[in-house]
Amino acid sequence: MIALPENTGGDRPAFEPGALVRHRRYGYRGVVVHRDESCQADDAWYQKNQTQPDRDQPWHHVLVDGSTVCTYAAAENLITDQSTLPIDHPLVAHFFLGFVDGRYVRNDRPWPE
Repeated sequence: MIALPENTGGDRPAFEPGALVRHRRYGYRGVVVHRDESCQADDAWYQKNQTQPDRDQPWHHVLVDGSTVCTYAAAENLITDQSTLPIDHPLVAHFFLGFVDGRYVRNDRPWPE
């Protein structure tokens, strides 16, 4: 299962690696490549974040479609992307084995810490 209900509560993740997502505020779409159970960014990065979502929720590394950008987004800012179209990003082939039934299959290559 890729996406759990968007109002998951507790410590349950909103999206698993391989899930296609869309950012609620900025509208970009992408694929989740890694999930942290809470925000792992340092305070300086977090203070620069315009919206400053709660740090104590899942945060997702998202490869953004049509770019070379990888964002770090809070679960509350992501929704399921209904398009089921593949993502165009140079790192897709590095972190995923393929695209099956509207989702990516994550390989075992670790996300950089």
